[in-house]
Amino acid sequence: MIGSTHFAVRATVLPTYGPWDGRKVEPHAVTNSAVGHDVKLASGIKRFFPILQWGRDYRADTFVNDGLAALIVTIMLIPQSLAYALLAGLPPQVGLYASILPLVAYAVFGTSRALAVGPVAVISLMTAAAAGNLAAQGSPEYLAIAILLALISGIMLLLMGVFRMGFVANFLSHPVISGFITASGILIAVSQLKHILGVQVSGHNLIEIGSSLLAKIDDTNLPTLIIGAVSTLFLFWVRGNLKPLFMKIGLSEKSANIASRIGPVIAVVVAISTVALLRLDTQGVAIVGRIPEGLPPLTVPDFDMGLWISLLGSSFVIALIGFVESVSVAQTLAAKKRQRIDPDQELVGLGAANVAAAFSGGYPVTGGFARSAVNFDAGAETPAAGALTAIGIALATLFLTPLLYFLPIATLAATIIVAVLSLVNIGDIREAWTYSKSDFAAMTATIAMTLLVGVEAGVFAGVILSIALFLYRSSRPHFAIVGQVRDTEHFRNVARHDVWTNPRLVSIRIDESLYFANARYLEDTIYDLALSSDTVEHVVLMCSAVNAIDLSALESLEAINDRLQSAGVLLHLSEVKGPVMDRLKRSHLLERLSGKVFQSQMDAIRGTTDTAHGTVLDYHL
Repeated sequence: MIGSTHFAVRATVLPTYGPWDGRKVEPHAVTNSAVGHDVKLASGIKRFFPILQWGRDYRADTFVNDGLAALIVTIMLIPQSLAYALLAGLPPQVGLYASILPLVAYAVFGTSRALAVGPVAVISLMTAAAAGNLAAQGSPEYLAIAILLALISGIMLLLMGVFRMGFVANFLSHPVISGFITASGILIAVSQLKHILGVQVSGHNLIEIGSSLLAKIDDTNLPTLIIGAVSTLFLFWVRGNLKPLFMKIGLSEKSANIASRIGPVIAVVVAISTVALLRLDTQGVAIVGRIPEGLPPLTVPDFDMGLWISLLGSSFVIALIGFVESVSVAQTLAAKKRQRIDPDQELVGLGAANVAAAFSGGYPVTGGFARSAVNFDAGAETPAAGALTAIGIALATLFLTPLLYFLPIATLAATIIVAVLSLVNIGDIREAWTYSKSDFAAMTATIAMTLLVGVEAGVFAGVILSIALFLYRSSRPHFAIVGQVRDTEHFRNVARHDVWTNPRLVSIRIDESLYFANARYLEDTIYDLALSSDTVEHVVLMCSAVNAIDLSALESLEAINDRLQSAGVLLHLSEVKGPVMDRLKRSHLLERLSGKVFQSQMDAIRGTTDTAHGTVLDYHL
């Protein structure tokens, strides 16, 4: 199958006594069927409940480390959750709700020791885009749709995890993901300028939002602008200067790195105090207002089938983007401690987290890089840190929400702007232009569609263009005429190296698997190379890079063999991989092949020509 990789490794168990005599050795089997069933059952349960693995060795000192990390992440997550709920067009408490039960669910089902799930900027933007197409922000229907998006995407993730479909994320190439995140960062930052200016703006893409901002620029509220601008500048300053400042006063690099994350909390505290003391809310400064106290309510998502169907596409994109972002963060952090994660089980963990969000009044969640990095740096050892963070957020919803009454929306917008602008990666765009024009095309198409049309259109455009470019490249695979490097058994491209060739022999190296999309190109190329000269008597196809040959390519090889034979040219194959040869043996090609199959290219040269005289030899394997 095209795109698959075959590894010639077999997990057999060899006896530990005596030398191996070359016979096939089967893996040891459990003789007691009941015991074997119990072992398989226990293994299956542990796969879906990783908590049973790390929970066995949980100790008091581990709890202390997880608790400290949870405290730090809780402090960071409170303003983040409020800000991302704002970005999603939802009431601020929904962001807090999405940071409680989802964390507990992931702690039970997730495999990463440091990943912290919750609301993130990109998923919040996608939620706003999907819900905004069907309902007005602030309406009960809008909230119901956001909750339903969490449920549908959660179910999709769960099903993908159960059926081990993590490979689906491979269809999102790095250029597409990078382009989408860069464009989303720009779009999110621009969309938050309305809160910095204190004006009402509409639109779902860069042109609409930009035009609306320009039209309302004269309505800017000065106190709001001052608060937003000062908050933004302070948060940018914090990113680059707070850590060095803490290190100057004696903190270790690790402690300074953790402490520098409190910048948004400082901004929130100062902004609340300023608005409350000066009563700037009476001068047009928009504030969060009253946030309902108490734990998340048990919610039952809407089961309107028509609504479900209309949200399937958006839910799938949210699930896919969320999984890619989450698993990349989890793998990066796990590698630092030589740990590993199970991507398929991560699908289950994220799916459970989103289902939990849906039934507790939240919206779609995933693993966030910033909070996960803080969780890791703070010393989190197990997913229990996430559960403890959930307890901290729950306590905040019970007792701290009244303190947030005077929190200005402009400060939350500043928090979002500073966070998402770090996602904008111009360097990736330059690298793509330098390294691969096709990847650059996929990246720029994703960026353009995201900015000018919308987030879903951007993802689909990038995926479709990536697949189309892949099919185009694989439909025109690289072929090289190869010759022998003098005094060696190595063969290289004649266009790049000084090599030995024979006019009676054409050796062609195929650098691609052969399938329906490139079968005709294969025929045309070989005919052009083999039949353009009357001196050619042998054609050797060097198949060292061919991992698969499908039925269409097989038929093309048979046609090539027949046509070359009718022209007096023999077709040979060399360096055919085992799995490919196994399949060819089930066809008629080898019976009809006018030439021979050689184990190596050197054997093919020896078996077809005398390098000194150019005569055909009778040697073959």
